[in-house]
Amino acid sequence: MSETPLLEARGLTKEFTTRGDGAFIAGKRTFVAVDDVSFEVPARKTLAIVGESGSGKSTTARMAAKLLDITRGSLLFEGEDVSRAKGAALKSFRSDVQVVFQDPFSSLNPRHTVEKLITAPLVYQGVKAPQGYTKLARDLMDRVGLNPDHVQRYPGQFSGGQAQRIGIARALAVNPKIVVCDEAVSALDVSVQAKVITLLRDLQSELGLSYIFIAHDLAVVRQIADRVAVMTQGKIVEQGDREQIFDNPQHEYTKDLLRAVPTIDPEWERRRAEMILAEELAE
Repeated sequence: MSETPLLEARGLTKEFTTRGDGAFIAGKRTFVAVDDVSFEVPARKTLAIVGESGSGKSTTARMAAKLLDITRGSLLFEGEDVSRAKGAALKSFRSDVQVVFQDPFSSLNPRHTVEKLITAPLVYQGVKAPQGYTKLARDLMDRVGLNPDHVQRYPGQFSGGQAQRIGIARALAVNPKIVVCDEAVSALDVSVQAKVITLLRDLQSELGLSYIFIAHDLAVVRQIADRVAVMTQGKIVEQGDREQIFDNPQHEYTKDLLRAVPTIDPEWERRRAEMILAEELAE
């Protein structure tokens, strides 16, 4: 008997209603952003949802984290239906499922210290840190590769890659089981992307995390995903194990995405890996 998925989406659909505001466009119009999407997130594994901008992947991720209401369909967490969860049930779910957003600077309040940012989920949940908030923030900064002595600094005093690590530390504060990474590395330079992906993999191994990894870059997805779901026009058109999607794609849209991945010269890639390693040793 197969293991129950940690998170399961069944027929998720999201519709947005707009109103006409001109003489020739009146009444309501309904736009279907996500249409009958189903997937599973196994424990301690990574599901990547990939597609071009406007494919519906980020909307799907936000429904999976219950940041957006579901129009139709159901969402199961550890076998329990949380589709319409409210109150204490919703608060509990949001402790188990945290989000790291694309732009760390827009998701981190520039007027708050790193300590306050990292511990914000605990404050929201009304949870005390036995060791104190400052100690917890310092420990989490150390875990994500940041200097704990910088806990009283502000987001603007960090680089983009460091700010994204702060976002990851904040997500870890409430000991989640799933972290939704919504284009979490797409705004970073390639060398910084590699370091953040390595961090995410290490955290998954250490903490037993599952990830929903939203991306448009298949080269990045190949480095982190266990399973891949390919989206276009609000629908999943193909999903399967990483090797199946990359080595034997079935849908023409998946094949087009793979054709668009730049071919990297192996010698250049070797030199780039050496440079990244040298930078890490120098830090």
